Amino acid sequence: MAEEPTVRDAQRASAELKSILEALIFASPEPLTPKAMFKLLDTEPKEDVQAALAELKQDYDRPGGLQLVEVAGGYQIVTRSDLHDWVRKLFHERSTQRLTVQALETLAVIAYKQPITALEVTEIRGVNTAGVLNTLLERGLIKIVGRKQVVGRPFLYATTREFLIRFGLNDLNDLPKVEDMAEALGLDVPILVEQPTREEDLPLAEPEVEEPGGSIH
Repeated sequence: MAEEPTVRDAQRASAELKSILEALIFASPEPLTPKAMFKLLDTEPKEDVQAALAELKQDYDRPGGLQLVEVAGGYQIVTRSDLHDWVRKLFHERSTQRLTVQALETLAVIAYKQPITALEVTEIRGVNTAGVLNTLLERGLIKIVGRKQVVGRPFLYATTREFLIRFGLNDLNDLPKVEDMAEALGLDVPILVEQPTREEDLPLAEPEVEEPGGSIH
């Protein structure tokens, strides 16, 4: 007759599962979602995976160089934000990898008023933003989500999952208050809407022809 598992066996199994989860989250190039965790650990009961994840969160809820964060609907192990300057020294971050003030301003307008056309962004900022939009498209921070049903049917732009990951947001509701964002970028508050558009409210139609790197309409 097989022996029943002891408390010590259960604790060992729980610790092993937590270690596996930690390794998976650390190794994943993108935030690891609970759905992906359950699929990878399909031999383990979901409640055990959830319990191991809860324990792992507690482990990282302490001072240290790393933290477990929830972004874009998944989990990542990242360096603490107040240590980023030290990490940049290690990698000698190139200035070309940083977004310009103009790009950040454009990104803020899109984030708070999406979906929005290039012309509407230009009208808000007061300068031509075609080049900046192409840069944001190339970086994967914005995407074309359809066309506005007006003369010329211009493209509509919205932020991407990469945008959420880059700025450490779980969803668009985590965006800073409009006033805080406007003050940080030197923008007038009235140009930004009070609440961000929910992703599920965005149009689903895809563009018909032009590639993202092409001309902006």
